[in-house]
This record gives sequence, C-alpha cells and structure tokens, in this order.
Amino acid sequence: MNAQPRPGSREEYMKLIIQIPCYNEEETLGITLDALPRTIEGIDCIEYLVIDDGSTDKTVAVAREHGAHHIIRNRRNRGLAKTFMSGLEACIARDADIIVNTDADNQYNADDIVKLVYPILRGRAEIVIGARPIDRIEHWSLLKKLLQKVGSAVVRMASGTKIADAPSGFRAMSREAALRLNVFDNYTYTLETIIQAGRKNIPIISVPIRTNKDLRPSRLIHSIPEYIRRSLFTTTRIFMTYRPFRFFAIPGLVIFFIGLIPTARFLYFYFIGQGGGHIQSLLYSILFLGAGAFLVVMGFIAELIGINRQLLEDIRTRVRKMENRKSLPERDEN
Repeated sequence: MNAQPRPGSREEYMKLIIQIPCYNEEETLGITLDALPRTIEGIDCIEYLVIDDGSTDKTVAVAREHGAHHIIRNRRNRGLAKTFMSGLEACIARDADIIVNTDADNQYNADDIVKLVYPILRGRAEIVIGARPIDRIEHWSLLKKLLQKVGSAVVRMASGTKIADAPSGFRAMSREAALRLNVFDNYTYTLETIIQAGRKNIPIISVPIRTNKDLRPSRLIHSIPEYIRRSLFTTTRIFMTYRPFRFFAIPGLVIFFIGLIPTARFLYFYFIGQGGGHIQSLLYSILFLGAGAFLVVMGFIAELIGINRQLLEDIRTRVRKMENRKSLPERDEN
C-alpha cells in the first residue's frame, strides 16, 4: 500500500473503492448500494464498483440508478471467483488504495465497513475479514453453522492464520495485498485468498461484524450435500496447491511405516525358520513401502513445483505493479 496514515491524517490521498459482484441482483442491489457509506474518517474518496457477472435482469440499470460510479460487465456468467478477481483488477486500475468487497444481497451491515478499513489505515493489517456472529444468525441451520466452523478451522490450519470466519465475503484489502492475490478456484475466492495471505506472509486479521436480515436464499449454497462436496474439494485442492509437501509426504510416511509392520512380521517368521508360509506379508510390505516412498517423492517434486509457482507469482506481481502504478492527483498544499 502506498501509505498507512492514522485515521483523519491528510498526509496522503486515500481512495476507497467498494466492489460488489452481482448476478441477477435487481431486487437487492439498490438496498445494498443505498446503505454504503459516503464518508469515512481518513478516506478522501469513496467510490462504488459493480461487477455484473452476465446478469439477464435489470441489475445494471439498478446499479446506475443507485449511484454506482463504475460498472464492469462480463459477457457471460463466469462465476463468483472470476468476478471477484475482475473487480480487484478494475479497482487497482482505478487507483484504489483500499478495496472493500461486499455481497449484493445486503447480507453484511454496511456501517461495519469502517471496521474493515481502519486496521489497514493504521498499518495493523493488509487484509481484514469480517467475522459474522454465526451462532446468532437465526436463518442458518445448526448443520450449516457447524460446517462453517469446521471449514474455518481447516483454513486456519492450512493458512497458519487466526481467521474466525473464513467463508465471509465481507473483507477489505490494501492495494498491495490485492496486487499479490491470485485466485485459481472457479467456485469461491474466500478460502483461497486467506490461505494465500498466510503463505505469502500478508498481514491478515478478522474483526467482528454484524449481518442484516436474509433477503434471499444463498446463490452459492444450493444444498448442504453439494456445499460439503464442493467445499471439501476446494479445501483439498487448495491445501494440495499451497501445502504440497505436507499433502503428499505425511500420508506417504504413514503408509511407509504401516508397510514396516508386515516386513517385521515376515522377518520374524523367516528367522525362526517359518518364512515360507508368510510370503503374503512380504507382498503387503512391498506394496505399502512402495506406495509410501512414491508419495514422499511426489511431495518433494510438488514442493519444487510450488517454489517455481511462487517465483512466477512474484514476477506476475511485479508486472502488475509496473502496469498499475498509482497516479496521485495534484492537490493544493495550502
């Protein structure tokens, strides 16, 4: 980020862009836009950016009517993760110092945007995640609440962070953090960005926020079984991408040591002269030892590939910074 002044400081020009990914949100987008803050202490300019993900209703018209400063349109529906990244790119290109992401269904209390922004202004974090009061959300089932908590715990383990509500889409990030993030998942950006932040040592914290009444059913969660399946797949793939050695080597070592048990059994009977009838133990041993060694080797190879990927991401970040150097407006210093 270019600067980290205390709230109210006039040392640097600070621009905040609030981005809203949308897909057929004509009924709720106006409510969301009307609730957004117009001023925040320490912020000189606030703008709203709507990313229309191929909507077929009046989403774009509603965005214009309710004061959206920028509207980005996808020709076809690309999904939430791609739309989120399109928004970040657009905010960076429009000289945002801080970017806030919120949902178009007015799920999050817009008054709490200030809670997301202030830790970045004060230099305490580069990414701030809004933690919902999950236990007090009445329209959520007990199973959904449990899944949210379990998912957040898995992400904390994979990322090495202390984020309380990993699936929350209500978040703020500095320009610097936005330039360093890359989302490869097609389903959701929420989990992957947190794990990336942890792996890249981007300072990230969570703050408690409030939620509003439910205006419509979730578009991301059509059914609990589907949500579990897709979340498990997403978490597994992310863990494999960002913790490749642990993902392959730890199971490999477990399988390898399991393979030592039939080996020891065979050797015992062999040395007492009864090895001929226990060849199956040797076969099981070879199978487990081979599989375990293979996974360990895969872990080393995947780790090397991961290092190469990190180098490529660093190069990409540098290129993005060169392409998006922020041009500060001239201001009267008197």
